Amino acid sequence: MSHDDHQTHHVNYLAVFFVLCGCTGLSVLFDVLSMPKGVTIVLVLAVACAKAMSVMMYFMHLKFEGNWKYVLLAPTTILAIGLPIALFPDIGRSYYINAAPQVTSWADEVAEYEREHAAATEGGAH
Repeated sequence: MSHDDHQTHHVNYLAVFFVLCGCTGLSVLFDVLSMPKGVTIVLVLAVACAKAMSVMMYFMHLKFEGNWKYVLLAPTTILAIGLPIALFPDIGRSYYINAAPQVTSWADEVAEYEREHAAATEGGAH
């Protein structure tokens, strides 16, 4: 295999720069225009995704890589989705014993006060 057989890709970085500048201007324009807040958020996020995609494709050279990048991405994606799903049942579970059982809730204190107050008034203290 000679050196001439190797494919090289030349990216016009200046063109990508101007595309990114245009996308930034578009984001500012969407923010300045008086549109509903939800529409503005969706449009600005769409432009941000397009900018991120341009950076990944050209500056990180993902456009010119083979399909092996998906093999590297698969375990990361599985962990990113699977870990929160695996830990979700533990969110609301209490794994400790109350270290201060003498501390009660406000409702318990009110009920105890009412019981004591009722006992004092029934006992003929008036």
